[in-house]
Parts: sequence; C-alpha cells; structure tokens
Amino acid sequence: MPKDLAKVQKKIHKKKGAVSSLHENSRDAKRLRRAGARSDKLEKLASARGKALQPYLQRISFFQSAAQEASGPFTLESMQALIEIYLDRDSTELSTVQNERRAGRPPSTKEDLLKQRIQAEANEYNSGYWMPDMEDVDTLKKLQDWNEQWTSLGTMKHVRIAKDGTKHASSFPPKGKS
Repeated sequence: MPKDLAKVQKKIHKKKGAVSSLHENSRDAKRLRRAGARSDKLEKLASARGKALQPYLQRISFFQSAAQEASGPFTLESMQALIEIYLDRDSTELSTVQNERRAGRPPSTKEDLLKQRIQAEANEYNSGYWMPDMEDVDTLKKLQDWNEQWTSLGTMKHVRIAKDGTKHASSFPPKGKS
C-alpha cells in the first residue's frame, strides 16, 4: 500500500476514474488523509533538520572561503586563527545591540540569543571545535570544490581543534565530542 500522497492520489484516481468526490469516511478518503498527514510530518521534520544543520553549513562555508584564498595546506596555528576570526563574527552585532538598549532595560531576545550562541561556540572551541581538516591536501581540495550541500561533506576528513592546540580526528556528522 503506497504511503506517498501523490502515489495514493494516483491509485485512487485509477480505481475511481474521473470521479473526484469521495464519501467523508470512506477507505479512500482515510488513505488520502493519512498520506497527507504523513507528507506534512515529513516536511516538518525535513525543515527542522535543515534548521539544525544551518550553523554547521555556515561554519563550513566560512572555512571554504578561507580555503579558496589559500595557496596550500593550513597549519594548526592558522586554523586556530581562522576559528577565532569566525567566533568573533558576532561581537560587533552584540555590541551594537547592547549600545541601542536603554539603561536599566533588560536585554532583548536578540541579545540573549547572540550571547548564548557566542558562549556555546566558545565552549565548543575549548573542548574541540569541529571543522574540516585543512592540513590535509585532499580535504582542502574537496573543501575548495564543495557545492554547499550537507551530503557532500561526508567525503572530507574532519577534526576537532581545541583552544589549547590539541587536534584529534572527528566523525561526520558531528556528534557530541566525537
């Protein structure tokens, strides 16, 4: 029995012919409702997953632009400098939001979200920041040719670089401290 909405509609159309009216509680009407609800649920899950992956895609996009300008593989120190530049990207926006706030007023939601994101990324950098291994020539080439799709990141090597200078291999997709 098909579960996709288009397939269910096609099967019912073949069975019934040109008749487009169905009884409210008929089997076919129930199948259409189930298939429609399933497709809505799948769309919601896909959009939620896309929102969850967006910060990682922005991160990799930043490193891709740095890799485009590079002539060769990066060193550990240069990768740490790139991470610190990336982590500092919201500081100007945070300072403008704080300066716009009147004295004695509570912080805005935007300010709170920026602080939370900055703090979460700083904590990740302390324990190990997930990124492509830009010391590896093959990974650097793949990063330069990356098409900004999540699925194509699986072919690259990934590492976690900590603030203290330690580097260890990581898995794709990022899971905790892998």
